[in-house]
Amino acid sequence: MLALRLARGARPAVQLRRLLVAVASAGTGFLLLCALGFAMGHPHDSSGAVIRLAWCLAPLAATVQFAVAVARTDPATRPRPGLFAIGLGPGRLMLLAAISTAVSCTLGSLVALFCVLHLRGDLSGLPFDGEAAELLAGNRPLPLAATLTLLALVPIAASLGSALSLRPRGGRQSGARTTYGSGGQAGTTEAGGSARSDAHPDDPGPPEHPYPAPTPTPTGLPWGVAVLAAGLAVETYASRSGPASGPALPGLHAGGSAGVLLGWALTTLGLAMAGPALTHLSGRLLLAVRPGAVRLLAGRILMEEAGRIGRPLGVVCAVTSGAYAMAALYADARPEIGPLTVLGVLLVAGCAVGTLLTAAVEARQDRTDTTAALLGLGAPATLLRGAAALRAGALLAVLGPLTWAIAGLAAVPLTD
Repeated sequence: MLALRLARGARPAVQLRRLLVAVASAGTGFLLLCALGFAMGHPHDSSGAVIRLAWCLAPLAATVQFAVAVARTDPATRPRPGLFAIGLGPGRLMLLAAISTAVSCTLGSLVALFCVLHLRGDLSGLPFDGEAAELLAGNRPLPLAATLTLLALVPIAASLGSALSLRPRGGRQSGARTTYGSGGQAGTTEAGGSARSDAHPDDPGPPEHPYPAPTPTPTGLPWGVAVLAAGLAVETYASRSGPASGPALPGLHAGGSAGVLLGWALTTLGLAMAGPALTHLSGRLLLAVRPGAVRLLAGRILMEEAGRIGRPLGVVCAVTSGAYAMAALYADARPEIGPLTVLGVLLVAGCAVGTLLTAAVEARQDRTDTTAALLGLGAPATLLRGAAALRAGALLAVLGPLTWAIAGLAAVPLTD
């Protein structure tokens, strides 16, 4: 009930993000049920059914990533004194975030189920002259256990991801005693109390660490490069082995196999691992050679936000390189791509871009105090806008050529 009240009282932008999560969940659930319909209609083509189900892993992962990013920016999951007063600490807020995410994803899964039932003709007449009913095995009843299992994948995975992302870190937040100070000035205080006996009980007291520690430098670049190279190698080997090496992927050319999907997955993982280090490197480049105020501010912000926006940036680069490789592959031919393939591509691309924008919103929320302090010191608004434009330019200058190079390397074995 509390999660419902917090959801109803959210701002329109928050409600829009939750609605987008439900839409992404509906699209992924629809693809999963379409894979089930293909398996029911083609009981002797087990390899094709498995490949179509494997294709659904990419939209599933993109949807879960987007749902976790939305849960992190939800104002209802941020600690507030009023919530602490009624016993809602970080653990309870984590539970509320998981419940809210599960509710949004379950709503999308129900929409997907109603769409499939409508296309099969189970609710009313057959739309599209019955063509969709043949794709979804409309002449066979849907197995209840398999349908519920597939529809529960997105809500369960998204809620678990949100809970893991928002789990309390660094010790107990309530009911514990905290030691602060140094030497003879040290004292103890209850969480939410003060060392002085005459202080107000709601006074938080002196912090243990008044100045936050600097953000450590990301160290995932070597591992990211290694996984990226492995993905390109797997894709090259799979594309040159011929169609006999494995079942063909739906929506690809005739020579494609399941190894191409594995290679793309490894490439995406490698770019996601290397993204924070590349973002940190972009900030370092802005600070090189006697930076001014704008470059200094832009570089420091990029270095601080590398861990937050680096991974979504890497995923967006992987999606962009994949789109470029497919465009180069089908430059001279007109491919026969079905509506389900288009839906899957739109889901992956939309969730990747949405995750990046949501991470940028989260970073902007965390910089609210810094921005207010700069404006209070008399910094012009053009300084902040110039720093934002400089950050975007630095990321484009570093990640743009890298994305183009990876796309070219990925397209070479497919076009040979």
